[in-house]
Amino acid sequence: MKLARYGKRGAERPAMIDAEGRLRDLSDTIDDLSGEVLANLDRLAEINPADLPLVNGTPRLGACVGHVGKFMGIGLNYADHAAESGMEVPSEPILFMKASSAVCGPNDPIILPRGSVKTDWEVELGVVIGKPAKYISEQQAMAHVAGYCVINDVSERALQTERQGQWTKGKSCDTFGPIGPWLVTPDEVDDPQNLAMWLDVNSERMQDGSTTTMVYGVAYLVSYLSNLFTLEPGDVIATGTPPGVGMGKKPARYLRAGDVVELGIDGLGQQRQDVIAD
Repeated sequence: MKLARYGKRGAERPAMIDAEGRLRDLSDTIDDLSGEVLANLDRLAEINPADLPLVNGTPRLGACVGHVGKFMGIGLNYADHAAESGMEVPSEPILFMKASSAVCGPNDPIILPRGSVKTDWEVELGVVIGKPAKYISEQQAMAHVAGYCVINDVSERALQTERQGQWTKGKSCDTFGPIGPWLVTPDEVDDPQNLAMWLDVNSERMQDGSTTTMVYGVAYLVSYLSNLFTLEPGDVIATGTPPGVGMGKKPARYLRAGDVVELGIDGLGQQRQDVIAD
């Protein structure tokens, strides 16, 4: 299944994508794509999308997960990205958190924070947790995954690396967490470790990678995190980015108002963001 949320920010409605790629309203069946619904998606698989009301027009898409709980990020999880950043491949996953207030729709604008000079892009595979996970093994991990999505882990590098404190401050500005367009259930993803991914800025290809080069794969990350704290339905993991970020360019290149960012992952859809100033 491909599941989505549409409508005005803060008032999104759940939807299913039919065979023609059209939105079908799910709000008579579920309240939202969050919490307990994500823990019991099997009942949605029994629905024929053609039996659902068709959503007319082209409404705004919201984040494909409602009421995101923990929004975890994994740093330097692609060996070639670590190299372009001038950093060593970590001996265990580097963790940071993105504020839930950073979450936005896949096509909402990226708003540059006031004074920003180093806002950067990062296409990432998102993993959405569907069932609570605590102290689980790598072999058990995939049973706790509700699905996958595209994430742009937008990052302000000056805040992230040049100021005191942790990465979180450079990762959590408003609009720095576009999620979607769809939540794609595992039955439609043959291998999350073999997905092509790309990102363009102003129609110029910046990132062209694959999840095959992840240092720590999805199952390992879900298990690893569950041994630190309980993962709950609606938690989201951004699993890292391949090379081609602005920080790694020579000279470095960062987003400016008027830029357009487009990105996607095979089978998981695409995003498009206009960059604007706050």
